[in-house]
Amino acid sequence: MQRWPQLGSALLQLLILVTFSNSETPLCRQIGDPEIPQLYKDGDIVLGGIFYFHSSWKNREELYKQKPLALQCISLNFREFQFAQTMRFAIEEINNSTDLLPGVTLGYNIYDTCGSIPRSIKVALALNNNSENRSSNPEMPCTRPLQVQAIVGETSSSPSTAIGTLIGPFQIPLISHFATCACLSDKTKYPSFLRTIPSDYFQSRALAQIVKHFGWTWVGAVRTNDDYGNNGMAIFTEIAEQLGICLEYSVSFFRTDPTEKIQKVIKTIQTSTSKVIIAFVSHLDMDVLIHELSNYNLTGYQWVGSESWIFDSQIALVDKNHILDGAIGVSIPDTYVKFWETLFSCKFKQSKPAENDRECTGYENLTGVENSFTDMSLMPIFNNVYKGVYAVAHAFIKKIYKYFQQNFYLKGEEVYFNEDGDPAAKYEVINWQRRENGFVEFVTVGIYDASLPFDKQLKLQNKSLIWAQSSTQVPVSVCSEKCPKGTRKVLQKGKPVCCHDCIRCGEGEISNITDAVICVRCSLESWSNERRDACIKKKAVFLSYDEIMGILLATAALFGMSITAIVTVIFYRNRKTPLVRANNSELSFLLLFSLTLCFLCSLTFIGQPSKWSCMLRHTAFGITFVLCLSCVLGKTMVVLMAFKATLPGRNLMQWFGPTQQRLSVLGFTLVQVIICILWLAISPPFPSKNFKEFKQKIILECALGSAVGFWSVLGYIGLLALLCFILAFLARKLPDNFNEAKFITFSMLIFCAVWITFIPAYISSPGNFSVAVEIFAILASTFGLLICIFIPKCYIMLLKPEKNTKKNMMGKGPQKSL
Repeated sequence: MQRWPQLGSALLQLLILVTFSNSETPLCRQIGDPEIPQLYKDGDIVLGGIFYFHSSWKNREELYKQKPLALQCISLNFREFQFAQTMRFAIEEINNSTDLLPGVTLGYNIYDTCGSIPRSIKVALALNNNSENRSSNPEMPCTRPLQVQAIVGETSSSPSTAIGTLIGPFQIPLISHFATCACLSDKTKYPSFLRTIPSDYFQSRALAQIVKHFGWTWVGAVRTNDDYGNNGMAIFTEIAEQLGICLEYSVSFFRTDPTEKIQKVIKTIQTSTSKVIIAFVSHLDMDVLIHELSNYNLTGYQWVGSESWIFDSQIALVDKNHILDGAIGVSIPDTYVKFWETLFSCKFKQSKPAENDRECTGYENLTGVENSFTDMSLMPIFNNVYKGVYAVAHAFIKKIYKYFQQNFYLKGEEVYFNEDGDPAAKYEVINWQRRENGFVEFVTVGIYDASLPFDKQLKLQNKSLIWAQSSTQVPVSVCSEKCPKGTRKVLQKGKPVCCHDCIRCGEGEISNITDAVICVRCSLESWSNERRDACIKKKAVFLSYDEIMGILLATAALFGMSITAIVTVIFYRNRKTPLVRANNSELSFLLLFSLTLCFLCSLTFIGQPSKWSCMLRHTAFGITFVLCLSCVLGKTMVVLMAFKATLPGRNLMQWFGPTQQRLSVLGFTLVQVIICILWLAISPPFPSKNFKEFKQKIILECALGSAVGFWSVLGYIGLLALLCFILAFLARKLPDNFNEAKFITFSMLIFCAVWITFIPAYISSPGNFSVAVEIFAILASTFGLLICIFIPKCYIMLLKPEKNTKKNMMGKGPQKSL
């Protein structure tokens, strides 16, 4: 927890500094105790160093009755001491070089901040001033050169933002080796900040692409509650949303938080359904979190880590319960800095050694010591400190010190800063793989290069990855399973977009990709298959000779033709008998011919429709039926005229002789021919595809073209049938023994009944059934005419030949009605 008295003291010093800098009599008066560097060396040019050799401090309750005591640091942090030693090594190497800054020596003042932001501000002020106590010489002016020319540090983002805000107006460069917050790239707020590690903007994008690559769309997030964690996670969340990744939860904590708050974070993880955790956490906070997770033995989760802890061997050593096994994340590319001898020597100049402190002789051997100080796993960060010092030296050479917009090669590696003070963003993707000896090996499994196009930035190598609980199978972490082909996603109400239900596509719709948002409707000529993942061509159906209905109707038509032919033969053989002669043999044979054509025309309705068959079937039907009805009408009129002719004073048959009969048949038929010609000329029937009647079939049928033409043909047939029926009905009681008008009446009754029922049946029948209805109507009405008009006559001629006499026809024989 940050102490307000320390922060207040630091801000007070800043206020005094600004006040005296604007005073007309710029005199310096030291307020408070001076800040003494832990490591220092004189030189022509002095560099500042800000690290935290200790991780925390002792909390004291201040009563504000006396001057607050100096911060008492605890928890030695060897990692930061390594960074300071790297800075010393680089400075010594430059001083010993004859090529870089010849004749100029570099010095350093290195401070320990104990991980306290107020103390970071305080030492930054000390680096801006002289570290000596000026209170003994109050008349000494403040207008003097800067104490340091550049500062190397801080390690964390939050202290770096505080220091960058403080020293920015003084144009003192701050070169950080590990502060990755993207916010520090804002040159309006931090004009003199630079770093040798890429911005979290790129790291967050890299982590999001890794998560996307392995298909994890439902993840949890844990972050450090500071600039590093909050800004890094904010960028990750933004990119993740663009890639279709959802966060089930996002929780934060800080290492100094009460245990209860950290336990609340763990309970959130326990109650979640996601199996992947994104940890944007600093190494110190991760150390605290691991200790608490070990108490709960919370294993089985796949951790995706930021570079702050993912390649830290000390974190791996702390993880005794294998909670982080299989973790994957991005790290700074591995490198090597040769400073073992300097690092493992404790020989350095101490400021004021205490009386009981033993001074180093310089011959101590630390290689056998096993602690974090001798751990070289953080060599990439050492290299960042190393590059930072060399960047300062090159800036002095080129005198472009203000913004460090330069590039130089350091042992084969190009070092440069862009306009935001950031280096090129390139990471290694590493995987935690625990070996049989219990130690974790950080295996490089890929690279991420932000300079490449988006789809080529992440490249994973063909190496076996080890996942959580030593599994070789990629973990699955989704809110809802992927919707298979043939279904579409429907979001669950009140839940993120990654949570959805899979709804089967409707009939006639398909989805041929997984996780389809919509189902695509098939074209009119195709239909969805049973799995709804492909459109298949609809089956074209029509009334054919191959199906049962077509065979039955064709058989009935041929049977009718055969019966008609037999009747014709019987009539021809008996053409000179009174029965045939009395019923107008010429019209009888013409009627039999027209009935044959009626049976034949029904066959044109069977088979695949074509342009010519469509025109033929309707016109042939219309003309043959009119021819048939014209003959029937002629026979009816002959019966009436013959009866009237027997009355005294009347000789009507002379007006309706054979010639007039032929002309009447020709005239009635010609009218229908004209109607059909007009129909074919204006808008003839044509083959069409009916997609409406059946969803999974295409009905091949004949469209009517002109509906007026079709109903005109039917109407004319109906008119003739009605006229025949009326005349036959009037002549039904004429006194002949064998009155043909009776049979014509019955036949017309059947004919009209068939066609009256045909109209609604035709309209309501779906698809090719309407064709079957039309054929049935043709056959039924034709059979009705054939049976009612001709079969009784055949019966007499074949079975009752004694009645086939003129005397019997004139009603002078027995009065037995047939």
